[in-house]
Amino acid sequence: MLHDFGDMLKGRRVAPVELYDLARKSLHFVGYQGMSMIAVSGLDMAAWDALAKASGVPLCVLLGGSVGPVKAYNSNGLWLQPPDVVAADAIALRDEGGFTALKLRLGRDRAGDDLAAIHAIRAAVGPDIELMADFNQGLHLGEALQCCHMIDDAGLAWIEEPIVYDNLDGYAQLAAELQTPIQIGENFYGPRDLHTALQKKACDLVMPDFMRIGGVTGWLRAAAIAGAAGIPMSTHLYPEVAAHVMRVTETAHWLEWQDWADPILQKPYDIRDGLLHIPDVAGVGLEWNEGAVKANLATL
Repeated sequence: MLHDFGDMLKGRRVAPVELYDLARKSLHFVGYQGMSMIAVSGLDMAAWDALAKASGVPLCVLLGGSVGPVKAYNSNGLWLQPPDVVAADAIALRDEGGFTALKLRLGRDRAGDDLAAIHAIRAAVGPDIELMADFNQGLHLGEALQCCHMIDDAGLAWIEEPIVYDNLDGYAQLAAELQTPIQIGENFYGPRDLHTALQKKACDLVMPDFMRIGGVTGWLRAAAIAGAAGIPMSTHLYPEVAAHVMRVTETAHWLEWQDWADPILQKPYDIRDGLLHIPDVAGVGLEWNEGAVKANLATL
C-alpha cells in the first residue's frame, strides 16, 4: 500500500492536506479501518515533517503555535502485577522524570485485586499524583459496570477503554452512570469516529492515536471537533509528534509518555518536571540512530 501511495504521489509538491485527502480517497474501495488508515497516517506525518524542515521551523511553529513544554504522564509501566510490585514501580516511574501523573493497567481476575493495586499505588506516591487507569478493552459490559462502580470512588483521573472499543452504546451507559470520566479514542479511525462517539455521549474525554486518526491532518480535524464540543483531548503514543500538535490543540489535556522509540533515536526527547520539552529544531525533531535502526529492520 505504501508503495502504491509512493507511485501515486511521486512528483507532487509536499502539501500534507492535499496528500492526505488524495491518499484517503484512494481507499474508498478497501475502507478506512486498519492498515489502510495506518498507512495514510504515516505518510501524513512524514509530509508534515518534511514541510516543516523545508520551512526551517519546528512543526508546532508551522502549525501556528510555539515551542514550549507539554504536560505529560508516565505510561511506561504499572502492569497487572501484585500491589507491592506496582507500588514500588510507581515510585520509580514518578521520579524518573518528575511526573505528576501515572497510568496503571487494570483487568485482574478479581475486581478487588484491581482496587488493592490502586490503593497500593496511591499510598506509595501520595495524594498529589494523578492516576489514570486503562483496562485495554479487557471486560464485557456487565463486568465493566461492576468493576468500574467498585473503583468509582478511588479518585482516578479517568477510566480508559474498559470494554471493546466499538461498543459505543455500552460506553454511553458507563459514562452516564460513573462519576469518574470515561476515556476512549485510541481506536478512532479518522475524525468521523470521534464525532460519532461524541454524538452518542460515549465518553467524557478522548485520546486519539496518530497512526489511526490520520496523522497530523487527521488529528487537527479531530481536535476541531473536540474543541467545538469542549471535550479534553489527550494523545495516545507517538509523543515525539504528539507534543507538537498539543501546542495547537484547543482542549489539550495530557500527553502520554512512553520511551519506546528512545533506543533508535540519536537524541531522545527531554522530560523534566513532568513536562516534555520540544527541541527547537526544524521539523518534528527526530534524528534516527541509523545503526540501531538497521539492527532492528524487518524484511517484509
